[in-house]
Amino acid sequence: MTDGLILVTQIGLVALVLLMALRMVTLVRSAPVDGLQSSRMEMSEFSGWTATGMMPPASAPDRTELFTQLHILAGLQERDCRIRGLDLADSPAAVRAYAAAWLYGAACALCDHSVRHSDSLAGIVAHIASRKTGLRQTQALQAIATLTNSSAGLACFREGLQGAKFWSHHHYVASQHSLYEAVTTHSFI
Repeated sequence: MTDGLILVTQIGLVALVLLMALRMVTLVRSAPVDGLQSSRMEMSEFSGWTATGMMPPASAPDRTELFTQLHILAGLQERDCRIRGLDLADSPAAVRAYAAAWLYGAACALCDHSVRHSDSLAGIVAHIASRKTGLRQTQALQAIATLTNSSAGLACFREGLQGAKFWSHHHYVASQHSLYEAVTTHSFI
């Protein structure tokens, strides 16, 4: 009796493995994995202007994808800073504002040209910056709005642009464009 139960169990397991293999083959044929295209954002084109002359905010799927990419990138950079001895949450407000400027530059690199420098994009960046650095959203929005008033903030913005462009192609941020390098180069820490 035990031999029969073992035989039925083995046949069931083989059938499950064959079913899994068949399902994997059908999935691969229906949607092949393309690593390069999955790392890039495919933002939709906006069709028209609003009554105020501003572009409409990003649609929900594009906003979600951008939010996800920024959250991942900010998490990786926060971890890099922590490993190198810089805790952004305990840093002075100016350092956290530089981090928000870096993240805003990264957001501009990852989004479509029509969404750059919009209120919607600044809101997304302010939300993520407040979660990762402890900076209030109003302070992050102020740092983004007054970006050109400070050469250090502008330099951090540019490093964020370069870092995110590099990250979208190579899946890591080069050390010369990292958040840690941008912040420590342009502030007295």
